Amino acid sequence: MTHYVPQITSLYSIPFDQMSIHQALALFYQQNGFAPIQIEPEPCTVSVYNGCLLVPLPNIKVRHKYLKYHDLHHILTGYSVGRIGEGEVSAWELGTGSMFNHPILGIMNLIALSTGFFLKPKRMWMAFQRGVYSRNLYALTTRQWINAHGESNLNDLKQRHLGDNQTKKIHLYRYLEFAIYLLLALLIHAIVVIPALIVRIVSYLVAGESFIKAIQPKKRTDLY
Repeated sequence: MTHYVPQITSLYSIPFDQMSIHQALALFYQQNGFAPIQIEPEPCTVSVYNGCLLVPLPNIKVRHKYLKYHDLHHILTGYSVGRIGEGEVSAWELGTGSMFNHPILGIMNLIALSTGFFLKPKRMWMAFQRGVYSRNLYALTTRQWINAHGESNLNDLKQRHLGDNQTKKIHLYRYLEFAIYLLLALLIHAIVVIPALIVRIVSYLVAGESFIKAIQPKKRTDLY
């Protein structure tokens, strides 16, 4: 995926708590190997993990609209861009109410949640709890403020939006909410993965590979 990276020098010499929003985004993109936006049109699909499979999904405009703020969520929460980290930030976003910001955002969160839950279920629940007492950046007024105040201190943004659930209790209905999200995530997981797995098996068999090799998941190093 391509991103816009501001031309900022000596990012590593700036203390994190003194960085601006733009500087923090630039460092995030550099550290994770994301490239600047290119002039060429974006691809029609983007590969997304659903379980152990990379599944091509439509690269829709809604995703581009909110991508920068999703990346800022990674920065604010400290969750990685690996499969577990994406699951955590998605669980966190669901806890903040992303489903009510835009249903497509919620669906994308559910896809990542299903993968993360299979790998580290407790971490997904902890991230959701943290999100309950936080505020995401998806509201229109918040996005407009960030776009107009990119030189503002990142730490100030973090303090305003990142909650602390250490001394607070989760209401019973939030347990039910998470359970519903999880059931929907598993349903989406099945809808997406089963056809993808069938295509994978057929393509391997046509190529003369064994059935065992077709269903055997590859060892990966991008969990975290």
